[in-house]
Amino acid sequence: MLLFGVTGNIACGKSTVDAMLHELAGATIIDADRVTHDLLRDDSTVRDAIVNAFGSATLSDDGRIDRRSLGRIVFADPRALRRLEAIVHPAVRRQIRAELANMPEDSIAVIDAVKLLEGELGTLVQSVWWVTARPEQQLDRLIRLRGLTEADARARIAAQPALERWRDRVNVVIDNSGSLAETRDQVRMALDSVLAANPAYPAAANRDK
Repeated sequence: MLLFGVTGNIACGKSTVDAMLHELAGATIIDADRVTHDLLRDDSTVRDAIVNAFGSATLSDDGRIDRRSLGRIVFADPRALRRLEAIVHPAVRRQIRAELANMPEDSIAVIDAVKLLEGELGTLVQSVWWVTARPEQQLDRLIRLRGLTEADARARIAAQPALERWRDRVNVVIDNSGSLAETRDQVRMALDSVLAANPAYPAAANRDK
């Protein structure tokens, strides 16, 4: 399996890069946020552990985890965020490994995760891509597209890891501050380089299209 890791901070456009990798290389996308959302909705063990740790205020009227209420708690307190990650991250890693195990050996796949490099998932990928955008773009996207208040948006941005900390483990930096065409050109160029080094994969035959 050829496995990419796409990471970077919140609202920088990782999903945009994922979509381009799917289009250009047929990559299967495993989004850690999607896995987390599924676990918060469906996994009673995870849900109960969160309620025990942070109280019933984290539950919505239907008995599910209210992600916005939980976010206000943990993104305002680094210790609370670490406590939540200790509950959720092991379950997310297990689920992602299970999804990878069910793919054909010649698959091309992407693990999309903000904290890819802070755990064992980062050791699985052959190429780490970090997606960036200007801070004011992140803030605008969180407020306009996700409906966060400015205070909540700034708290989430402040809780993200810095590229400088992981620079020696990052293979490609994609600047998503410009147009989609500019981002696509960067993705295509980086993808061409990876596929050229891995010609056995079917997508390598299409890298010049």
